[in-house]
Amino acid sequence: MALRRIVSVLCTGTLRFAPLSTAPAAREQTAAGREAVPGCGAAEAARPPVPVVDFGNTQEAYRSRRSWELVRSLLVLRLCASPALLAHHEQLLHLTRRLLGQRLFEKLMKMTFYGQFVAGEDQESIRPLIRHNRAFGVGSILDYGVEEDLSPEEAERKEMESCTSAVEREGSGGASDDGFSAIKLTALGRPQFLLQFSDVLTKWRRFFHQMAAEQGKAGLAAMDTKLEVAVLQESVAKMGIASRTEIENWFTAETLGVSGTLDLLDWSSLIDSRTELSKHLVVPNMQTGQLEPLLSRFTEEEELQMTRMLQRMDILAKKAAEMGVRLMVDAEQTYFQPAISRLTLEMQRKFNTGKPLIFNTYQCYLKDTYDNVTLDVELARREGWCFGAKLVRGAYMAQERTRAAEIGYEDPINPTYEATNAMYHRCLNYVLEELRHNTKAKVMVASHNEDTIRFTLRRMEELGLYPADCQVYFGQLLGMCDQISFPLGQAGFPVYKYVPYGPVMEVLPYLSRRALENSGVVKGAWRERQLLWQELKRRLRTGSLFHRPA
Repeated sequence: MALRRIVSVLCTGTLRFAPLSTAPAAREQTAAGREAVPGCGAAEAARPPVPVVDFGNTQEAYRSRRSWELVRSLLVLRLCASPALLAHHEQLLHLTRRLLGQRLFEKLMKMTFYGQFVAGEDQESIRPLIRHNRAFGVGSILDYGVEEDLSPEEAERKEMESCTSAVEREGSGGASDDGFSAIKLTALGRPQFLLQFSDVLTKWRRFFHQMAAEQGKAGLAAMDTKLEVAVLQESVAKMGIASRTEIENWFTAETLGVSGTLDLLDWSSLIDSRTELSKHLVVPNMQTGQLEPLLSRFTEEEELQMTRMLQRMDILAKKAAEMGVRLMVDAEQTYFQPAISRLTLEMQRKFNTGKPLIFNTYQCYLKDTYDNVTLDVELARREGWCFGAKLVRGAYMAQERTRAAEIGYEDPINPTYEATNAMYHRCLNYVLEELRHNTKAKVMVASHNEDTIRFTLRRMEELGLYPADCQVYFGQLLGMCDQISFPLGQAGFPVYKYVPYGPVMEVLPYLSRRALENSGVVKGAWRERQLLWQELKRRLRTGSLFHRPA
């Protein structure tokens, strides 16, 4: 099936793919064409400085927590830091359930792991915790954590219902006045479509870099890599996939500008139903060296799945816009992520017109994250929509490395934790610089790393980004790093907890997965355990062991 067909299938949904670059005039847009930050000059000098936040003041950090909650946190985080327990936790949970019985087992879970990391069984039961956190300056991002063994159709329907319900709850004041709701695209449709579409996008991008290498431009940053169109036309002509006249018509001033070069955004725009190039798209097979069609054939059922996923995304985005809630699209494995990011960009193009409604997630443990961030920021500039991002370190490291070794492709993960930290700070700094010049762009710093939070606060101070502007948000998981979340909230910064909910037995698979995904974070929570113990000793010493949050 020609690539033209895939795009026409995608267009049968409520979203329509447009080129990933714009007319020549838009390509020349610079920072001068973007919004200026209001209140510059003398007025800006009168603004208060970014508040100083003390993450070591345990009395303030845990003011919202009772002593038994501190003891539970200390116990659970200590147990989660045990490699042996993590390796065998599923067997231990199964054995405990058999010994205690269903009723006592659920009570034990609510007193320990479930109570630490999950807000409650349903949206009614989580209201008190959400209100309590909000009273101390911390908002919520609702996440339905149930992972049941359902048929694909049932799973998609249930995920859609829970996402819609979460959006409505956020918009009606159930979570926060400025709320977010998280969505997972693999739960809104069949992952096989995302897998195939990601393969298409990856091959096409790899082909661009191969052409760049032939022009002596290997190793440059994505936004600095530009192909000479004349040389590219010669290379394509030698492949024999179309006549020279056809090839010249693909790369015109009308579609690509007058610079005589083509960047990665222009290259991506060629995958579009309006270009004659679509029916000719082929890429070289790296093993055989033979040219192959870019797209594998899709069945009618798979085409229907594409349409359904687009329609579901559109329904959720419209509901979010109606309720005044932002949608945060979770990042997933690299073999799904190119398609997820492309679909998210389509949602951003359509819905991020006045302000960011859709936030994409960037995993900074990946080697190509900086390229992806800079490309998407530039795309938002060219097309005039509002950039919205969540930066995370990443959660699928072991899974990614195992798959890369099994299939035989390059490990996509940064080689060291230090390299991931450097990538995170590099991406964050780039986005913060963009925020200084573009008041409508926003970012969520989703991090449990105290050094990263301090880095963000320092750069906000230097760039004149203030908490009241609500351009920079902070996020942590429920049950972790209260010593970061609550001091930030009490200092006036917009900060959120990622709040999963669902029945105990149905959430256990979710908890198990998150425990493995975040094992590195939990193992490194020694600082948090140290502060928890310090606060407990302070309460014992001062006679405030029965502290009740006011």
